[in-house]
Amino acid sequence: MERGLAFGDGVFRTLRMENGQPVWWQEQLAKLEVDAHRLGLDMPPSSLWEQDIAWLAVRMPNAVVKLTLTRGPGPRGYRLPDLVFPTRIAMATPLPDFPDPASKTGARLRVCDLRLGHQPALAGVKHLNRLENVLARMEWDDPDIDEGLLLDGEGNLVSGVMSNLFVRHSGIWHTPLLDRCGVAGVTRGRLLHLLEAEEARITLPDVLAADALFLSNSLIRLRWVSALGERCWHRPPDYDVILERLCSEG
Repeated sequence: MERGLAFGDGVFRTLRMENGQPVWWQEQLAKLEVDAHRLGLDMPPSSLWEQDIAWLAVRMPNAVVKLTLTRGPGPRGYRLPDLVFPTRIAMATPLPDFPDPASKTGARLRVCDLRLGHQPALAGVKHLNRLENVLARMEWDDPDIDEGLLLDGEGNLVSGVMSNLFVRHSGIWHTPLLDRCGVAGVTRGRLLHLLEAEEARITLPDVLAADALFLSNSLIRLRWVSALGERCWHRPPDYDVILERLCSEG
């Protein structure tokens, strides 16, 4: 029985590959290792992952790459097997036509009805059980809505369904504190440093009162937000500078 399939017992990373080169590779690999360690998984040597990337790059140089590490096969039941043989999976799919992050058109958001449960032991980890995200994404099929916001049971903002979120108040950037649930993305980590952002509890009223909002993940990189319901925002005047620094560093 493959424990990744049976229990979601594993972690993954999703990243861009451009012209055969994985974007922000060392950061992606480091975050995969951190998440694996959180679950007590042995991380394969980086050389093996790099062999996988090289094999994929020849066949699809511009792609979305997903790296998955599971605990591997084992007998029925939750108890860990006596001998663990982790499963390493690397796959590539064509790079979709994502919105240009420099576009003059911002993202339109909605608030999802689903509320995320707290589990500090998994907070920040990109583990294989993403059913909450699946259920949240099922809530809308309006092509004009680009992303849904996820709150926890106490009404605090956690993230987007597929992204992390940054909000600005009076020139200071904040992003949700992910100590109880949510996924800490590589792009989020870069922006925390770049924007000198602070992690904090953020409520929906805080979002609506913000001067500006950004979405981030490793595929879209960065996108400014133009609307959440009836609340609208203008494109931040420093957006191009932030985008250029984000994409040029490392």
